[in-house]
Amino acid sequence: MSLYNCLRCTQRAGVRQFFQCRSYSVPARAQNAAPNAQTPTPKSSCPADTVLTGLNYLKNQPPVLALPDEEYPPWLWAILKPKELEDDGPGGRKERLERRRENKQRIRERNFMSTQ
Repeated sequence: MSLYNCLRCTQRAGVRQFFQCRSYSVPARAQNAAPNAQTPTPKSSCPADTVLTGLNYLKNQPPVLALPDEEYPPWLWAILKPKELEDDGPGGRKERLERRRENKQRIRERNFMSTQ
């Protein structure tokens, strides 16, 4: 959507429509420079005692509340980190997974080129 279309949409539907138009992302250098090493980053995305909507799907049950970060198990904070596989030599698990990932990418590229 061009800038002209965005501005035209704001005249018709108000300012709310303006924020739905496409734009470019922030350059990577600006994103990496923003974090400050002195401020501690919170582990969870919501403060304690926040009502978590959508988690309580059973009828007549109390609402699900977020707990403080200290009450969650430590493994929970590392669950989304990528797995670090140790290099166990030729033919090992790490090499096998890398080869499989590269093969899948080659197949995707070949299939894409066959549709062109």
